[in-house]
Amino acid sequence: MLGLSDDDLALRARQDSDAFAVLFDRHHGRVYSYVYHRVGNVPDAEDLTSRVFFQALRGIGSYQSRGAPFISWLYRIAHNIIVNWHRDTGRKPVEPLERAADRAFDGADVTVGSLQAEERRELRAAIGKLPLDRQILLVWRFVEERSTAEIAREMQRTEGAVKALLHRTIVALRQELLRHRGTESRI
Repeated sequence: MLGLSDDDLALRARQDSDAFAVLFDRHHGRVYSYVYHRVGNVPDAEDLTSRVFFQALRGIGSYQSRGAPFISWLYRIAHNIIVNWHRDTGRKPVEPLERAADRAFDGADVTVGSLQAEERRELRAAIGKLPLDRQILLVWRFVEERSTAEIAREMQRTEGAVKALLHRTIVALRQELLRHRGTESRI
């Protein structure tokens, strides 16, 4: 089964759990990486990645290839799960006990650490406002360190189109961060 395409495996996975296991093995690392860089911690990333594959397994019967790679379908599921997770945890913020304990004993490094953490939160929030394809583009380019050619193949676009999209994405991200900081300084 390892030689089959993702779409062929998805069709087989409707009746054969081994086919879904191959899909899981192929894409788990990339989905986990995407989720981790959106939530920022290992326990939540592991939990949410499990939810993505559980939901994919439940929905594999309705999966249809529409010309986009199978991983795009998984990223869409991940995106929706992450949005719900951010909404739910935003209402009732929870900080792991280890993080609170680390802060209590950091002393002089608390200010620097909290500034870096705040900058990461701002960046994650700004990235979260981008369309899903642009979020995935950032993960592929800067987290997975893929080449423009690899991304172009995956997105079924030319390299020039990928470079232009990446440039527009970075500009939009910069503008969102500046807008957020400008709003914050006026308060």
